[in-house]
Amino acid sequence: MTFTAWCNSHLRKAGTQIDNIEEDFRDGLKLMLLLEVISGERLAKPERGKMRVHKISNVNKALDFIIGKGVKLVSIGAEEIVDGNAKMTLGMIWTIILRFAIQDISVEETSAKEGLLLWCQRKTAPYKNVNIQNFHISWKDGLGFCALIHRHRPELIDYGKLRKDDPMTNLNTAFDVAEKYLDIPKMLDAEDIVGTARPDEKAIMTYVSSFYHAFSGAQKAETAANRICKVLAVNQENEQLMEDYEKLASDLLEWIRRTIPWLENRLPENTMQAMQQKLEDFRDYRRQHKPPKVQEKCQLEINFNTLQTKLRLSNRPAFMPSEGKMVSDINNAWGSLEGAEKGYEEWLLNEIRRLERLDHLAEKFRQKAAIHEAWTEGKEAMLQKHDYETASLSEIKALLKKHEAFESDLAAHQDRVEQIAAIAQELNELDYYDSPSVNARCQKICDQWDALGALSQKRSEALQRTEKLLETIDQLYLEFAKRAAPFNNWMEGAMEDLQDTFIVHTIEEIQGLSTAHEQFKATLPEADKERQAILGIHNEIAKIVQTYHVNMAGTNPYTTINPQEVNAKWDKVRQLVPQRDQALIEEHARQQNNERLRRQFANQANVIGPWIQTKMEEIGRISIEMHGTLEDQLTHLRQYEKSIVNYKPKIDQLEGDHQLIQEALIFDNKHTNYTMEHIRVGWEQLLTTIARTINEIENQVLTRDAKGISQEQLNEYRASFNHFDRDHSGTLGAEEFKACLISLGFDIANDAQKRSGFMDAEDFKTCLISIGYNLGENEFSRIMSIVDPNRMGIVTFQGFIDFMSRETADTDTADQVVASFKVLAGDKNYILADELRRELPPDQAEYCMARMAPYTGPDGVPGALDYMSFSTALYGESDL
Repeated sequence: MTFTAWCNSHLRKAGTQIDNIEEDFRDGLKLMLLLEVISGERLAKPERGKMRVHKISNVNKALDFIIGKGVKLVSIGAEEIVDGNAKMTLGMIWTIILRFAIQDISVEETSAKEGLLLWCQRKTAPYKNVNIQNFHISWKDGLGFCALIHRHRPELIDYGKLRKDDPMTNLNTAFDVAEKYLDIPKMLDAEDIVGTARPDEKAIMTYVSSFYHAFSGAQKAETAANRICKVLAVNQENEQLMEDYEKLASDLLEWIRRTIPWLENRLPENTMQAMQQKLEDFRDYRRQHKPPKVQEKCQLEINFNTLQTKLRLSNRPAFMPSEGKMVSDINNAWGSLEGAEKGYEEWLLNEIRRLERLDHLAEKFRQKAAIHEAWTEGKEAMLQKHDYETASLSEIKALLKKHEAFESDLAAHQDRVEQIAAIAQELNELDYYDSPSVNARCQKICDQWDALGALSQKRSEALQRTEKLLETIDQLYLEFAKRAAPFNNWMEGAMEDLQDTFIVHTIEEIQGLSTAHEQFKATLPEADKERQAILGIHNEIAKIVQTYHVNMAGTNPYTTINPQEVNAKWDKVRQLVPQRDQALIEEHARQQNNERLRRQFANQANVIGPWIQTKMEEIGRISIEMHGTLEDQLTHLRQYEKSIVNYKPKIDQLEGDHQLIQEALIFDNKHTNYTMEHIRVGWEQLLTTIARTINEIENQVLTRDAKGISQEQLNEYRASFNHFDRDHSGTLGAEEFKACLISLGFDIANDAQKRSGFMDAEDFKTCLISIGYNLGENEFSRIMSIVDPNRMGIVTFQGFIDFMSRETADTDTADQVVASFKVLAGDKNYILADELRRELPPDQAEYCMARMAPYTGPDGVPGALDYMSFSTALYGESDL
C-alpha cells in the first residue's frame, strides 16, 4: 500500500491514479507520467500502441530517463516490467523513491538515509518518550510521527495528551492529520506497524521523507537559525573578551593609581630604624606585589591582540577600549609607576645616608659636649672666689700663675667650643629631629663659655692689681703648670680622637684613617719624653721643698694637675691606642667584605645584562626570519621561553646579592655599569617580549588557518615586510607600509596605471610620481585606518597579513545575516519574539530580543522587532 499511495500522491497532480502497481505500470504510460511529475521535466514522446513492442519502448524510455539521472539499475529490464513482474516493479519504484524523494536529503554532509535519520533525531529531540534510532521499531509507538507534526505545526496535535502505551491511537492520529492537513497520503496502516515485530524499513523511510519535503520550508528556517546562532555566538564571545579586557585594564590602572601616591610619599622618618623599615616595605613590593602586575600587564596586551585578531577574522570592526584604557594608556601609566619607583628608591637611600650622617654627628656632639661640660664643672665657682684678698705674697703669686695656666687651658678649649657649635649648626642644616635639645645644650655651653671668659677677665684684672704687691714666684711650680697644662690638654685631645667614631664607605677611606693613626702612634715617644720632663719638674719641686723645708702643703698652687693625673691619663692614652687599632682593623675587614659584595654582584650583573640583551636580539631575529613554518617558529620561541624561565634563579640570586649590598649600606659599585634596576627592567621587558612574540605567531597561525593563506604566501608577505622594516623594529611606518604595498603590486592609486618591477622604496615612489602615478592619499588613509585602528602611526606584521588576506576571507556578512533572519521571519521585514524563541536557543533568542529595536515600518504589528538594523549593527560601529 505504501508505494501505491506514494505514487498516487504525485499522479493526482496529473489528474490520474493507479490501483495496482504491477498492472498499471505495464504499458509504461503512467510510469513516464509519474517521472515527469516528480522531476518537473518532459520525457520523450510515448508510444500509444497496444502492442508489446510499444509497451517495452515506453518502459525503456522511462528507464533511460532514470539512468540519465545517475541511477544504476541492477537486473531491472523493460520486459520484466511489461510482463508484470511484481518484484522487479517494486524494486524499480523503490529506486525512483530513493532518487527523487530521499537522495537529495542531506544534513551535515551525511548520506541520504543518515541525513534523514539525523533530521528526525534533531526535530524530535525535545520530546519525551521519543528516541529515533532507526526506520523500523523506533516508530512503532507512533510518538515519532506525532512529534514531527507537532514540532512544525503544534496547533494540529495536542501532544500532551498522547500516551506511549496507546500506539494505535498515536499512529492513526498522525496518519489522519498528515493526510488531512499536510497533503501526505496515508501510505501505512497502523495495524501492520503495531502487529509487526519489525516494520518495513523502506515503507517507513518513504513515508517519513514525505514529512521532510512537506516541512522543507522549516528546514530552510533551521539553516538560517544555525547561521544566526553562529554569528551571535561570535558576537557574545567578543563582547565577553571586551568586558574582560575592560575589567583587567581598570583593575591594573586602579592598582597603579593606588600605588603611585605611596611611591611619591617623601615624608621622612626621624630614625634609621624607621627608614630601614620603609626600605624593607619597598623590597616586599618589588618581590611580591609588582611581579604579578607585570604578568597582568603582559596578559592584557596578549588579550587585546587576540581580541583584535578574532574581530578581524569575523569581519567585525576593531575594538576601541574606553577612554583612558588603551594599551598606550596602560603603558604610559606603567611608565609613571616605574618613574615613581626609581625616585622613591633614590629618596630612600639618600634619606638613609642623611640619617646615618645625622646619627654620627649627634653622637660626636654628645661626646664633645660631655667632655667640655666635665671640664667646665666648678670653673665658675673657682673664678668667683676672693681668696686672693687674704693670701700671702707667695699665695698671690701662686694664684696669679694658676690663673695664667687656667687662661691657657681656657684658650686651648676654644677650639672644642667652636667644634661643638659647628656640629650643632650642621645638625640644624640637615634637619635633625632632636635639634631643639641640641640647640639648647649648645646655647648653654656657649653662654657658659662667655661667662667663663668674662669671669676669667675679671679675676685676671684683680690678680694683676695685686701682682704689684707680690714679688716672689715659684718658677718651678709655674714651669710645671705651664708645661703640664698643654700636655694634659694634648692627652685629653688624644683620648677624644682615639674615642671618636668614624664612618667610611670605601677601602681607601679606611686606609686613610689607618695611616693617620699610625702617624699619631709615631708621636708617642716624643710625648713620653715630654711627660718625663714634666714629671722631672715636679720631682725637682719636691726636692727643693724637702731640702729647704718649704711649707707648701704638698700641692702646686698654680695648677690642679698633678703627676698622678698625668700618669693616669697617659695610661688611658696607651690603653686606647690598641682599641683604636682593633676598631680600624674591624672596619677594614668590613670594607673588604663590602668590596667582595660589589665584585660578586658585578660579576653576575656583567653576565646577566648582556645575556638579556642577547636574548632580546635573538627573539627579534626569530620573529622576523622565515626559517620553517609558523609552527616551527612557535616551537623555537617556546624553547626560548623555557630557557628564559629556567634562567630566573640567576635573577633571584642577583636580587639576593643586591639586598646584601643594600643592607651593608653600599651606595656605589665601580665594577659594573649595571644596576639592579637595569636588570629588573630588562628582565621584565624580556618576559613581556617573548610572551608578546609567541602571541603574535599564534595570531598569525590563527589568521593563516582562518584565511586559508598558504605558507608560500606567508613567506612572501614576511619577505616584503622585512625588506622595508629597515630598523628591524617589527613595525612599518606609514611611508614604509605604502612602499611595501606597492612592491607587492597593490593598487592604492586614485587613477593610475599598473607598474611592475622592484626598486628601493623611496626611488620607486619618486619614479611613480615622475610618470604621473598619483598615490591616492584618501585610499591609503582608509587602508591605514584598517591596519592601524588605534592610530599608533605604525603597522605590525599581524595587521599587515590581516589586511593582505581580508579580501579573500570567507566570512559571514551583514547581508547574509539579514537574509537568514528573513527566512526565520517568513519573508517579513520584521520578526516576532515567538519566532525567535521557536527557532533559536533560549539564551541567543533573549540576546536578540534585548538588543533589537522595535520595527517602525508601515507593515509592522504589535511586538514587531527590526532585525535589519540589528544585523547591520553587528558589522558596523555600535555598542553591540
